[in-house]
Amino acid sequence: MAHTPAQSVDGAEPVFYLKEDHHSENGTSLGFWLYLMSDCLIFATLFATYAVVGRNYAAGPSGADLFDLKLVAINTGFLLFSSITYGFAMLEMEKQKVKATLVWLGVTGLFGLAFLAVELYEFHHLIAEGAGPQRSAFLSAFFALVGTHGLHVTFGIIWLVTLMFQVAKHGLIAANKRRLMCLSMFWHFLDVIWIGVFSFVYLMGVL
Repeated sequence: MAHTPAQSVDGAEPVFYLKEDHHSENGTSLGFWLYLMSDCLIFATLFATYAVVGRNYAAGPSGADLFDLKLVAINTGFLLFSSITYGFAMLEMEKQKVKATLVWLGVTGLFGLAFLAVELYEFHHLIAEGAGPQRSAFLSAFFALVGTHGLHVTFGIIWLVTLMFQVAKHGLIAANKRRLMCLSMFWHFLDVIWIGVFSFVYLMGVL
């Protein structure tokens, strides 16, 4: 990176100016990994809380009474397929195919919206049956854990749509590739967390 010295004034030390801005890709990756680690701590706390109070039903319904595994399995499929389609988008990005990248990003967003729609339906159904988060410690921990994950998916979709506009406007420039890579890590991270939720909360909840 070139530096251009300015003229010294009254014998003062010369001031150097950068001719061009430089954004460290490694710095972005490190910062984003630190963010993901902090998110891991949040979910670890929520999982630990559920493990402690997940059997405290307060004479209310249990997971076996409430959970519809078929519906949850379909919802899990939506999220798993969204990770696959995002992978296709990244492959097209490496080939510098803007339109194909946008198509696969759009499909990923649709799977994400389908996942959120099913989750909202499940929450509405539970609350309508009187199994809201205030009913018992089990339900409070359940809504906190699953709801936090759903909130992350919502932010991920907003981020995805924003990047689609950026790619459509500016193409697959280096900055957009870096952003797509960060979103890829975030999206796959949510997939891993959901597998934990499905196994630990839903499957174990019906046993």
